[in-house]
Amino acid sequence: MYAMWRLQVALCTLSVLSLSSGGESKARSCSEVRQAYNAKGFSLVNVPHQEISGEHLRVCPQGYTCCTSEMEDKLNQQSKLEFEKLVEESSHKMRTTFVSRHKKFDEFFLELLDNSEKSLNSMFTRTYGKLYMQNSEVFQDLFTELKRYYTGGNVNLEEMLNDFWSRLLERMFQLLNSQYHFTDDYLECVSKYTDQLKPFGDIPRKLKAQVTRAFIAARTFVQGLMVGREVANRVAKVNVAPACVKALTRMLYCPYCRGMPGLKPCPNYCHNVMRGCLANQADLDSEWNLFIDAMLLVADRLQGPSNIEAVIQPIDIKISDAIMTMQDNSMQVSAKVFQGCGQPKPSGIGRSARGISDVFSGRFRPYTPEERPTTAAGTSLDRLVIDIKEKLKESRRFWSNLPDDICAKGKLTEPDEEQCWNSHTKGRYFPEVVKEGLTNQVNNPEVEVDITRPDTLIRQQIMALRVMTNKLKNAYNGNDIYFQDSSDEGSSSGSGSGCSDGCTTEFIFVGTEAPVIGADRSDERAAAAGKSVSCGPSVLLLTVALTLPLWAMQTQWR
Repeated sequence: MYAMWRLQVALCTLSVLSLSSGGESKARSCSEVRQAYNAKGFSLVNVPHQEISGEHLRVCPQGYTCCTSEMEDKLNQQSKLEFEKLVEESSHKMRTTFVSRHKKFDEFFLELLDNSEKSLNSMFTRTYGKLYMQNSEVFQDLFTELKRYYTGGNVNLEEMLNDFWSRLLERMFQLLNSQYHFTDDYLECVSKYTDQLKPFGDIPRKLKAQVTRAFIAARTFVQGLMVGREVANRVAKVNVAPACVKALTRMLYCPYCRGMPGLKPCPNYCHNVMRGCLANQADLDSEWNLFIDAMLLVADRLQGPSNIEAVIQPIDIKISDAIMTMQDNSMQVSAKVFQGCGQPKPSGIGRSARGISDVFSGRFRPYTPEERPTTAAGTSLDRLVIDIKEKLKESRRFWSNLPDDICAKGKLTEPDEEQCWNSHTKGRYFPEVVKEGLTNQVNNPEVEVDITRPDTLIRQQIMALRVMTNKLKNAYNGNDIYFQDSSDEGSSSGSGSGCSDGCTTEFIFVGTEAPVIGADRSDERAAAAGKSVSCGPSVLLLTVALTLPLWAMQTQWR
């Protein structure tokens, strides 16, 4: 009986040893590892055929292994390169979206401006002929300054538009009163009070409000697209910390060292590694989302009352309407100017009223919609903005979702939680997934993250987004922060200040030296002695100003 029992034990032992020997023989083979390692482009020199003792390993488990120290170092570097590539590829669509939409919007807007200038040039050449050609630089300068503002130049839109109407008034005033000779001082006196004279009616005020709002929105929007592009490109070039490289190697290539090169990491394991490696990028997310929301607000402005197409395309018609208004009001305007700036000297060259009337005859005919130049491929602003808005919405929460997107979309993980690599062997991964963001990585079981040392580059990009978001919010409200501090004594004279009808000054000459008009220039000594040269109403006004209250002066101009 005892002998029988010993025989059974011996047979069982032999059976177990046989099975153990067969399993160990299979586990010790490194043929699959050699094949996978070679497929990565590495040489098979010194790569073991059988498992070896793993005391030399610094990252992977130190049991029996198919990896030498040299192999582990190479796989360590490979992990870093593959991670950088994964981040680049995962962010490629979003980054190229900002690049392409910035290019499209920029080209569209500049082409819109070019077409508007061509339209005005063609219309005014046809309508006013030689007179326009002789004064065309006034209009060319307008479009040059508009383009300079849009492309980031230091241009105060409101001042620039005021200057345009003042220059146009000077030219028109001379044409309508060509029987007189006007000095530069006299013309300066005329242009200084363009707003109060209102020779062009209400057109300059309305056009200024429309142009400033539209251009502030357009310039800030295209700058926002550029900032989004630059931030995304910089953040996508990750700074991979040594602790991250170590965690990546353990996740991606320690299965090689364990003889299981085809084994993929468990999903939650991948999430923890990626959230640890991309903790700083996730911290960008809150500021990124605020930036995207501000971009969407300005995009609404571009589609709404600040629609740049509706403002820029008919600018030639509006300017021509202003010229017609000036002609209709020419007698009243001239009378007020003569009253305030003095009676000019006759030029000695006669002119018939009929002649100047012919210059501004009814030959003006605006383009029909079919005749108007169009942008390339007939692109409409509305379609372009809708497309950009859709892409912007898609990029919300991009940076906080990036770790999980890499794990899911890159076919990086094994969905079967029992047949995946858990950082030690094949089997279920038990640790909980940490939340995204730097401070939450204090409990990350896979990546050692120093939460006290935020990434400098990421912090710089957060500040860049914050500054741009502030500009966008100002643009949405019609304010151009580039010029808010440019005016004297804190007055809001910058672009987009939104000055209403009630904020214009009265058309009076308080504190302003009236130019000497029509005086004999040889009598400068008399002018220097007491500035008492006779210049008609100008001297009278100054005298009255010394003896009567302010309101008495104001009545001179009503």
